[in-house]
Amino acid sequence: MRSQTLIRAPLRAAGLLAFLALAGCAVQAPPQPQGLPQAAADKLQRVGHVVVIYAENHSFDNMYGLFPGANGIANATPAQYTQLDHDGTPLPELVVFGANGKPDPAFPRMPNKPFRIDAPPVNRPPTTLVPSPIHAFFHNQEQINGGRNNMFAALSTVGGWVMGHYDGSQFRLWHWAQEYTLADNFFMGAFGGSYLNHQYLICACAPRHENAPAAMVARLDANGKLEKKPGSPSAREGAVQVWSSGGGQVTPDGFSVNTSQPPYQPSGVPPAPGGPLALADPAGSKAAGVPVPPQTARTVGDTLSARGIDWAWYAGGYRAALADGMQPPGVKRSVIYVRAPGSPNFQPHHQPFNYYARFAPGTADRERHLKDGEDFLQAIERGTLPPVAFYKPAGVNTQHPSYTDIATGDEHVAGVLEKLRASPQWKDMLVIVTYDENGGYWDHVAPPAGPGWGDRFGPGTRIPTLLVGPMVKRGFIDHTAYDTTSILKFITERFGLEPLPGVRRNMGDLTGALQ
Repeated sequence: MRSQTLIRAPLRAAGLLAFLALAGCAVQAPPQPQGLPQAAADKLQRVGHVVVIYAENHSFDNMYGLFPGANGIANATPAQYTQLDHDGTPLPELVVFGANGKPDPAFPRMPNKPFRIDAPPVNRPPTTLVPSPIHAFFHNQEQINGGRNNMFAALSTVGGWVMGHYDGSQFRLWHWAQEYTLADNFFMGAFGGSYLNHQYLICACAPRHENAPAAMVARLDANGKLEKKPGSPSAREGAVQVWSSGGGQVTPDGFSVNTSQPPYQPSGVPPAPGGPLALADPAGSKAAGVPVPPQTARTVGDTLSARGIDWAWYAGGYRAALADGMQPPGVKRSVIYVRAPGSPNFQPHHQPFNYYARFAPGTADRERHLKDGEDFLQAIERGTLPPVAFYKPAGVNTQHPSYTDIATGDEHVAGVLEKLRASPQWKDMLVIVTYDENGGYWDHVAPPAGPGWGDRFGPGTRIPTLLVGPMVKRGFIDHTAYDTTSILKFITERFGLEPLPGVRRNMGDLTGALQ
């Protein structure tokens, strides 16, 4: 029934143009919506291909806080970087907690202020694995603390580690930022972690999970904050303890906000014993909980297809993960959530379209639009990328702390940029290199709030974003306020799509970075 509705809707909205596109006939890109300033519309029309590269888990200050001319760590006031304990008093020092939630003797105790990860006394070069702070929906809101950003250490599993940053000048991506445009006022679309921010990248919405098991529902206090366990330690002594495992996967009113698994393979939930191998077991698993029900909200994939604009989501390791996920439940997996030599460490919760009924196994849309990372590299070389392409590197190449190092992903993404610049399609290409979320790391800039700027789901902490391409301003720092939904706004305006309701109206549309 839903697929029929999706076919009828574009016919009503766009008439013969959309009908011809859906039938496979070539059509010209539609005109810009009325009301867009002419200068911006002219810039948009020159962009023929949009490529979004989605890396992982670093705040702006963590990677670009030392970038010359950017709003970096040097601009942070003591009130913005001094971290508070749970009782509101300043922490006397920063203490790093280990996996047991207690002070880790492998790390020094440091003054209560930002510190270099890759310099004394910490001395962790970017080629090493480092701790991964918790990055969850309710934690992030409390860490931001009304824009004061002074509760990051107190609400983290790793304590003071959240205040660390790198000298980014050693990274290849830093030099791409110097050559093209660095956006230093770009915020993650939603509070929390990778799962929800991937959803915000494609639909600017939170999935629904009504009737989720009680164990997956967040326990909140009267102020809407996570309910803390009695006797939870001071941030001087250990990590805060909450009743909701992982911060709570589902809000009390049924929105899925923290890491949850897709209903289709590849999923962190294996197939049911004797059930269809292409599906996750609807009963769930002890480790991952119950998979999210198939979603039906409108995505940018829907709006692009309704206009006859081709697009694809490319994921590193997708084919290998699909084969791994479709093994019988008793077979040990070697690709999905596996950190081992030779494994891409595929992360199913980073694949947002795999949560949607329109892209269920066996559908034509799944076959057409969900592709492997190798398909992406081949399309670059051949000059056959669709007008809109999303690229999600495999887990080993995402720069995610704890299961990969930051240098490996830097090399990978910079290498992809080099391939794109050599592509026959480069002449009309805009490449957006951004991060799904901050990874739990501190940043000193308060996220925008208020009508048109924010809502109950975000935006969250500031993240790095590079805009690259022949039409992008050179050696430029863009101070315009953006968030993840700005990418959707740009795509919507460029291709004349039906707007998605979750896109924040006051956020920029990225045209400020175009010449």
